[in-house]
Amino acid sequence: MRHCLVLMLVALLGACSALPPLPQWQASEGLDHPALGQIRDLHSGQLLEPRQLVRRLAAAERVLIGERHDNPDHHALQLWLLQAMAQQRRQGSLLLEMLVPAQQPLVDQARAAIADGQRPAELPARLDWSDGWPWSLYGPLAEYGLRQPGPLLAANLDRDEIGRLYRQPVALSGARSTHPAVRDALGAQIRASHCGMLPESQVPAMVAIQQQRDRRMAERLLAAPAPALLLAGGFHVRRDLGVPQHLVDLGGAAQVLLLAEVGQAIDARQADFVWFTPAQPQEDPCATFGKGRR
Repeated sequence: MRHCLVLMLVALLGACSALPPLPQWQASEGLDHPALGQIRDLHSGQLLEPRQLVRRLAAAERVLIGERHDNPDHHALQLWLLQAMAQQRRQGSLLLEMLVPAQQPLVDQARAAIADGQRPAELPARLDWSDGWPWSLYGPLAEYGLRQPGPLLAANLDRDEIGRLYRQPVALSGARSTHPAVRDALGAQIRASHCGMLPESQVPAMVAIQQQRDRRMAERLLAAPAPALLLAGGFHVRRDLGVPQHLVDLGGAAQVLLLAEVGQAIDARQADFVWFTPAQPQEDPCATFGKGRR
């Protein structure tokens, strides 16, 4: 009886603990949008307070959080969520799309050094961090992950793996991820992202690489110590096209939160929850796509 009362007290204290202060908005567009800051349960339509979202995500064995890579508010909210969820339960592992297997030994060495009380100098260089993921945006997330008891894990493919897959695609198994509607939608997105200038002969290989990235993330998530959380691009975590499809094929499941910019249309086919942030200025990438090429 006494043991039960102690557990109840611990649970109540955890429920009453103050969350970290929410970060200030940094992006510049949509600051007067009525949906700014809203968190929505996409299945019920219910608007949630940050504390309610944290509790729901903390109860899940696996969580996927999707971002726009260049939106600083998305990275700030990811860090806030990690800190807030840590008040609810201990994180088993953190996985990043931005890390590849070749970096894992470097990550493990840096974690061990930090655990011993050291502060590794020139951390981006020590991790062989890719310039494609600006350290100014991702550094706080990586450093947070390195300081945690659970592992910080690579979730992506190495460059040489991508090269091999491009030259010789490997067939996937699983009814959900291999459904023609999924592959057609991925192909359409790849064509659009290349402004309609990608040779059609290259589209199948590009779709295969996208799906192999998603399959790798799903496999790593299932193998990671639970509760596990993956940070990746919004398209990767979409329930209808990305990692969740592969999780189902592999016998798993996850809760999906999309961090989306105000004005985006997000529904329950894509995610379980959405949190709307300001938007980054959007240039037309097709205006200069291919210029300078002959």
